[in-house]
Amino acid sequence: MNKLLIVGTVAFDTIKTPFGKAERILGGSGTYIGICSSIFEIKNSIVSVVGGDFKEKNLTLLQNKNIDISGIEIVKNGKTFFWEGVYHKNMNHRDTINTELNVLADFDPKVPSNYNDPKIVLLGNLHPLIQLKVISQLKNNPDLIILDTMNYWMDNSLSELLNVISKVDLLCINDQEAQQLTNENNLDIAAKKLFILGPKYLIIKKGGDGSTIYSKNNSFNCNVFPTKKVKDPTGAGDSFAGGLAGYLTKCNTISFKDVKEGVIYGTALASLCIEDFGPNNILKIDYKIVDERVAEIKRLN
Repeated sequence: MNKLLIVGTVAFDTIKTPFGKAERILGGSGTYIGICSSIFEIKNSIVSVVGGDFKEKNLTLLQNKNIDISGIEIVKNGKTFFWEGVYHKNMNHRDTINTELNVLADFDPKVPSNYNDPKIVLLGNLHPLIQLKVISQLKNNPDLIILDTMNYWMDNSLSELLNVISKVDLLCINDQEAQQLTNENNLDIAAKKLFILGPKYLIIKKGGDGSTIYSKNNSFNCNVFPTKKVKDPTGAGDSFAGGLAGYLTKCNTISFKDVKEGVIYGTALASLCIEDFGPNNILKIDYKIVDERVAEIKRLN
């Protein structure tokens, strides 16, 4: 069975939206990615760190999704990464109220020996030096390394970030980040500049306008699923990444066509995630529901 190695945060979130508030619920990029990728019946493992305050029931929840948690370090005398945010009425904007790095501040990732030869690696949104440490522990070259990053690292760790980008196969960023990284407002021109940095594929996310997938010779615009209820957008991007990575891990080969299909699955999972707080909705879904949304997205495209 093909393996997916996930590097990302496992955290607690407090989230307030116009539809309510959820206090200290399970969150983090690794959590959303792991849960969403697990529906593809692959082997996946999360490399992360939590504190002694992380509840056993949350680790059990991940294990029940057939996620290997041997790469999650538990620092018994430390506290788990915590984020608190408030969403505005239109849900496209949010304010960060509090960020506590806690054990994440000294995170030294250790890839489990049974996962140092994965088919796919997904480097979640973390410090580029952590991402580089993970790459250095891989025994073989994976079929695909996916990188998710953000403008914070462009502002504060650009040289390390560019080093990571040069080593990955697929870069996943949003439109503003693509523009910042290339100093280009036109996304098609920005994409050409980003390919010079090293990746074979590029995904530029555009919020409610969907996403565009690029290779050096092809591009495809993927529309969002027209969900009617948005309760909490927090895990949408990570659910998207989990669907993409999970689908591609299942594939025998990886081509532009496969990446395009993976993006459609990622879009379907993101649409399900935002319909409830935290990972509540994606914990309950099955493959059939995802397939129904995939079919609708294909119809819209």
